[in-house]
Amino acid sequence: MTTTNTHGARRIVVIGGGMVAHRFVEAIRPGTASGELEVTVLADEPRAPYDRVALTTYFTGRDPQSLSLGDREFWNADGVRLRTSCRATAIDRASRQITLQDGAQLGYDHLVLATGSYAFTPPIKGNDIDGCFVYRTIDDVASLRGYVEELRKEDPDRVLNGVVIGGGLLGLEAAGALQALGARSRVVEFAPRLMPIQVDDGGGQALRRLIEQLGVTVHTETASSRIHGRYGRVHQVEFVNSDRVPADVVVFATGVRPRDELARDAGLPTGERGGVIVDDRCRTADDAISAIGEVACIDGAVWGLVAPGNAMAEVTANQLLGGDGTFPGVDASTKLKLLGVDVASFGDAFGQESGSLEVVYADPVAGVYKKLVMSDDARTLRGGILVGDASAYAALRPMVGRELGSDPAAYLVPEGLAAPGTGDLPDDSVVCSCNNVTAGTIRASVVDGAHDLAAVKSCTKAGTSCGSCLPMVKNLMIAGLEAAGVEVSKALCEHFSMSRAELFAAVSVSGLTTFSEIIARHGDSGRGCDICRPTVGSILASLGGGHILSGEQASLQDTNDHVLANLQKDGTYSVVPRIPGGEITPDGLITVGEIARDFGLYTKITGGQRIDLFGARIEELPLIWRRLVDAGFESGHAYGKSLRTVKSCVGSSWCRYGVQDSTSMAILLENRYRGLRAPHKLKLGVSGCARECAEARGKDAGVIATDKGWNLYVGGNGGFTPRHAQLLVEDLDDESLIRTIDRFFMYYIRTADRLQRTAAWLENLEGGLEHLRSVVIDDSLGIAADLDAAMARHVASYSDEWRDVLTDPAKLSQFTSFVNAPDVPDPDLAYIDERSQIRPVDPHQRPVLISGPRIPVSGGGVS
Repeated sequence: MTTTNTHGARRIVVIGGGMVAHRFVEAIRPGTASGELEVTVLADEPRAPYDRVALTTYFTGRDPQSLSLGDREFWNADGVRLRTSCRATAIDRASRQITLQDGAQLGYDHLVLATGSYAFTPPIKGNDIDGCFVYRTIDDVASLRGYVEELRKEDPDRVLNGVVIGGGLLGLEAAGALQALGARSRVVEFAPRLMPIQVDDGGGQALRRLIEQLGVTVHTETASSRIHGRYGRVHQVEFVNSDRVPADVVVFATGVRPRDELARDAGLPTGERGGVIVDDRCRTADDAISAIGEVACIDGAVWGLVAPGNAMAEVTANQLLGGDGTFPGVDASTKLKLLGVDVASFGDAFGQESGSLEVVYADPVAGVYKKLVMSDDARTLRGGILVGDASAYAALRPMVGRELGSDPAAYLVPEGLAAPGTGDLPDDSVVCSCNNVTAGTIRASVVDGAHDLAAVKSCTKAGTSCGSCLPMVKNLMIAGLEAAGVEVSKALCEHFSMSRAELFAAVSVSGLTTFSEIIARHGDSGRGCDICRPTVGSILASLGGGHILSGEQASLQDTNDHVLANLQKDGTYSVVPRIPGGEITPDGLITVGEIARDFGLYTKITGGQRIDLFGARIEELPLIWRRLVDAGFESGHAYGKSLRTVKSCVGSSWCRYGVQDSTSMAILLENRYRGLRAPHKLKLGVSGCARECAEARGKDAGVIATDKGWNLYVGGNGGFTPRHAQLLVEDLDDESLIRTIDRFFMYYIRTADRLQRTAAWLENLEGGLEHLRSVVIDDSLGIAADLDAAMARHVASYSDEWRDVLTDPAKLSQFTSFVNAPDVPDPDLAYIDERSQIRPVDPHQRPVLISGPRIPVSGGGVS
């Protein structure tokens, strides 16, 4: 039976206001735009559909509005009506009427059930005590945050303890949320490993180690039996073995259940484990009713992933528009960043298909586990698991079911080494599994005029959900543009159409001081990504935006900046105090030595003429720095994209060949530029004569003494692609030398691309060295005074980052390890003595199997 409203349009009603409802409305827009269809969406929640996948970003200071899917224009389009805070209470299939909570009736010609699911709370005693939460909606996370903040107000000095019951995807996200709120968190998982659905035992071990290194305590193969309260609030969680742990807040992340009560009450068949049974057209037993997303039971299963939900939404829209689309099956591929740890699982990750071979690379020390599941001839990729380094995911996932064309082990090389290219992906390769977008669709969009990432995403929907495919989408777009002879966009990322230099200028002029403000004004108002967030953090730091661990800035920092130390391969950190010009007193040396001895640290003199202390646990960092700061040392910024060292020889003070006091100049320069944040690290060298003992020409700025003063070289570096610096200007006096370096650094900081060193920047600078000389010497752009003023502000505002941390309890609270034994060393840390010092044991010395890159574990012979 087909009826119409008074305007002649068929009435489509969607019950549910989640992500798949939004996708359904997107897909059916051709029908509403033509006037053929009229869609009404009934949402329980008092807001438009939002990105539930990104719910955890709510804890990094984001406005709930920023998670919304579809803007005002989308929901106010002709033929589309969104009713929020509107709950359906009954369905009368015979009359095709829906009863709303206020008693009103709403007719339909076709009904789409998109009611989703609800968070399951295990039936353990005490699960309703104040302080127990689930983790499902914006209101859930808002209540959780409000509760923790209220506890903190009552007693600001008390350390709060959070317990997350459930070690799956949502559980680890909840643990991260508690960490972000400043609470110590622990995760309780019934299975033998974390994320048991996505990773195998090897991946689970690697994931657990990485999560524990971040300060989260993990309990596996156990269950909670009771929540104990005190004064009406959560106080402890008791396990089945009667052990108890302290708890101020408990989060249940133990799965979801389909919200199928409306369907059951209406007499629609449901599956054994819930969910409305649908066919491959997503139709229920009633042809006038479809079900999509987490409420639908298709092929005997209910899927809690957004990708199959989106596919169902598109199939249903296609059917209502007269098409014959059917459900294509489920791609359960997943790529996540949990607590900063990369985890990916795709295809037949557990090698369940007969004859599968497994190629495994495992490095427990580095916290990396990678596995590819191959066909029995080791040619066709069937699936894989990546933990700790998921950089190969975007290239590998589209190749599932296809021949890799090269040695599979080559895809498992450590991060930073090049994996083989995938060649030309076939057009039918699915690049975005969330939205079922193929490589051919992306290529076609480029041909049709989508010439930047935002345009490709807009017209294909690729990368608009979890975003894990964006690197591959961008590669395909660039390849298409280059093939067509089109200039490639210099946009920083898909969130900012500006280059880094343009964004720096915009932030500088606007005076904005938070990422939220900057992306709202200069970006796409989204959540940002791993490219733009640290870039904005760096820009704010370069502009004197305050301590990098203050407020929202803390969430923008890369791994090492998060803890103001360099992470080492065994999970400990190195400590590098600043030693300007390499000059240190005997008392200073003794202090460093005593600290190294007392904390059992390995010590080494670096190439930058300072002392590196290795093997510090995260909770030891403040203790070590307290003693260093008390002795007059400052942060050496070995962890940051900023000034590292100024290397020098002894110059005319001691050397019989020296013609200038290079040591004093080096100290002056290092104290001037300390803490200066830049697109990449900065190093200087000062040599007292032409013999160049300080190797100054291998530095970003190299100073070499002459009889008349100083020669200044710029754009040198060592590393992967060594470059000799080029002579910028000769025979400068002290004042002119400092002024020229000031302008050189500030001009570089303002105009370089992300992670571009001075050598590459100078090579790409239009006009090259001559242009640079005209800007910093002749002031050809008229900005010299501005550059001078910017450097003056930096010098005047400098403050030692570690000294500031030591005086701030909130920042200090981040430096914790095991919550139940903060002073106990990680038992997994293992060292041997070598030349009277410690060093981490080699992998073969550990009682853990470490395989090479090619060890088939099951189903085949050993290669």
